[in-house]
Amino acid sequence: MGLNKNATRFLLYCRTLDVDFARTALIGRQRLKFHKRDLKDLFESFGYKVDAQQIDSVFDQNNRYAERLLTCLGAKEVHSFDKSGYEGATHLHDMNLELPDSFKNQYTTVLDSGSLEHIFNFPVAIKNCMEMVKVGGHYLSITPVNNWVGHGFYQFSPELYFTVFTRENGFELKSVIAFETRPNARWYSVKSPLEVGGRVTLTNSVPVNLFVVARKLAHARVFETTPQQSDYLPIWHEKDTDSDGAPQTPPTANLAARFDFIRRRVLASAKKRILKVYWFFNSRFNPQFFNSRFNPRFFRPMDPTAGRESPKSLQWTP
Repeated sequence: MGLNKNATRFLLYCRTLDVDFARTALIGRQRLKFHKRDLKDLFESFGYKVDAQQIDSVFDQNNRYAERLLTCLGAKEVHSFDKSGYEGATHLHDMNLELPDSFKNQYTTVLDSGSLEHIFNFPVAIKNCMEMVKVGGHYLSITPVNNWVGHGFYQFSPELYFTVFTRENGFELKSVIAFETRPNARWYSVKSPLEVGGRVTLTNSVPVNLFVVARKLAHARVFETTPQQSDYLPIWHEKDTDSDGAPQTPPTANLAARFDFIRRRVLASAKKRILKVYWFFNSRFNPQFFNSRFNPRFFRPMDPTAGRESPKSLQWTP
């Protein structure tokens, strides 16, 4: 995918979250895919003062690859991982396969900027990335969500990241942000399915990407327990029985749980009917309806530059 204007804004935003880029690993070597004037505007929007010579130095070194930009953000070492050496990656490794121990717990930041959707064995690939991060370090992701069919093997639901980056797996999820792939797109903070009590959904007509910031809290055996989608867990718990087929809970508890289950099903059915009517009238009489459909129940508009304190200076020396 490379680093476009929104991706670079994301990296600057991550610096305000105290993400340490000192030793950064890139999944796939990334190039800069925007104009010099855009980079100047981005730096200044986060409070940095830069001149033309400094901007030129970012683009003129490394054939527009991202190492120089990451150096400005504090990186002292930048390694890149790829299956092939065609872009000059530092290390050659197929992320479909388990990572050698020598790369584990080595990096303060691991950045996937649009690579993991191209890797067939995604659970192994994301586990590799998680194991590369040092305790206290961060995993950053820029990944496709909606309207990217044909781009890679996968499009990812936000719930995947809420389910993967848990304390059980040694991580905490600090930020999940959705945005349409426009140069000056509005960003939306994404709520957890557990927070809203249901599936976080989005229907729109423009490609949408997701930013993910996750911090590693401790060493853990990643995926020792297989992640499961959150809304199925209470249903399965309700249906769980012992080996003889007898209920595991007293009849009165089962009765109350069944009543609650039926109530939720009735409410869900009524909600679907109301939404069908809502969608019908909006699709007929509101031409802009399908251009952007970020339901405020799930998505909260955010400005990554709002209310920021003066950041530390950038590192312009090579």
